[in-house]
Parts: sequence; C-alpha cells; structure tokens
Amino acid sequence: MIPPDHPLKPIDVLLVEDDPGDTLMIREAFADNKVRNRLSCVADGVEALAFLRREGEYADAPRPDLVLLDLNLPRKDGREVLQEIKGDPELRTIPVVVLTTSEAEEDVLRSYELHANAYVTKPVDFDRFIEVVRQIDEFFVEVVRLPRV
Repeated sequence: MIPPDHPLKPIDVLLVEDDPGDTLMIREAFADNKVRNRLSCVADGVEALAFLRREGEYADAPRPDLVLLDLNLPRKDGREVLQEIKGDPELRTIPVVVLTTSEAEEDVLRSYELHANAYVTKPVDFDRFIEVVRQIDEFFVEVVRLPRV
C-alpha cells in the first residue's frame, strides 16, 4: 500500500470540459499513460462548483488534488469558476490548470491574474494532445508536492 504522503500516490483530478471529444481524449490520455489517478468529469462551470463544494448530487465527491479547467464553458464561464475557486478559502489551495483552445494573450493574462497555476493551450494534433495531458499529469504527480487537505 502506498502511504498517503508518498509522492506517487494516486491523485483525484477534476476535469471541467464541455467538449465530449476533448473529454474522451483526456480520458484516453490517462488510460494510455496507465495513470492510476482518479478522473472525475463535469461539463460546465455550475457543475464544477457544485462538485468542488460537494453540493447536491456531488455530496460524496472526492476533493480534487488538481483541476483541469476549460475557459469556454456553458452556464458559468471558466474564468468565473477560476475566480470563485481562488476566492474561496476552502478551495484556493487546489491547483488549477487552465486547459483551453484559446491562445489569446488576454486569456493567458486574465487566467494568471485570477491565480491559475498554469495555462496550457490544447494542441489540435491528437498525439500531441495526449502527450500534453500526460506531461501535466506527470508534473503534478511526480514533480509537484500537492497539499493533502
């Protein structure tokens, strides 16, 4: 059994993504990489905040160790979600990686102003997309020390 503070202990990842194709590719990237991490997925910003706050149907949801957040979401935009996460004392320590198609400099700047931990533009090429997700996962599992709350 892996001790709770072991650096390679599986982590809980929340993917906030409204594009079913991107969700599928990210799931495949985790599977292809034989990632033991647990991936939960929600499709909009309202669901993301309910999941993070363990409200309603998400009352038993695990607290994510990492959030992968798209910016362009229905019901509540990813920027608003990021602002609420980083403004909430209970959630602000969860690392948030913005994973989006936007290459706009204003989106990059605004995300960092809202305290995103990283900003990654989704590659269009499938193999490159898989590689980027694998690198994010490896970085947050093998390199970074995450708070255990």
